[in-house]
Amino acid sequence: MRLLLDMNMSPKVAERLRAEGHDAVHLRDLGLGRLPDHDVFALAKTDRRIVVTFDLDFGEIVGQDAGTGVVLLRLRSVRTAHVQQRVTIALNQGAAALHAGAVVLVEDARIRVRTWPIPQGN
Repeated sequence: MRLLLDMNMSPKVAERLRAEGHDAVHLRDLGLGRLPDHDVFALAKTDRRIVVTFDLDFGEIVGQDAGTGVVLLRLRSVRTAHVQQRVTIALNQGAAALHAGAVVLVEDARIRVRTWPIPQGN
């Protein structure tokens, strides 16, 4: 899977994802650490990558401008090993939805998939 990791992610997570066979790029490695969120999303969309982030703004951005998926982390523990484990599980469970432009919300005890548009009443 082609992934773009936001600056709030440890570069070690990108390394681990690459070791698992993913094409994972960290914004730091691209020298784009100060890129605004909308531009990060546009870059991911252009490069056909899925954004991996802790930044809640991306949930709103993808809702306004679908075109790529977002793995949105809402974890109590940000230990690298825990983040790596939860991201791997999310990618395995949400791969098809992510490619279709969904948000996969990753929590400590569950993973939820939100597709767009969200049906009325949800």
